[in-house]
Amino acid sequence: MQTRDGEIFKICVNVPEDFLEKLMDSLNSVMEPVYPGYERAFSYSRVTGTWRPLEGSSPYKGTTGKIEVSDEIRLEFVVKGKDLKNVVDTIVSVHPYEEPAIDITSVLGWKDVV
Repeated sequence: MQTRDGEIFKICVNVPEDFLEKLMDSLNSVMEPVYPGYERAFSYSRVTGTWRPLEGSSPYKGTTGKIEVSDEIRLEFVVKGKDLKNVVDTIVSVHPYEEPAIDITSVLGWKDVV
């Protein structure tokens, strides 16, 4: 994963509510704060996820062939480029889903555009 040290990324990932605190604590331990004087800077909101597990999958929740609808938490935060690989590795290791969907977007800080 190639990034520039000064680059900032916004990360979004849905997670079951039972795993929210563990994921935030784990992420906080592997990333340097983006905002001076603040750590554990996350936002989250309730969302509904849906999926149908296919044959050969091992879903955290749901039954093969049946549509599953579940309450989830959408966790959002920013991370420095130098910490991006550790953040992705941490999400994958802590998250209970086989393949967590992780949105990664390169962003400009407000100081870069003002």
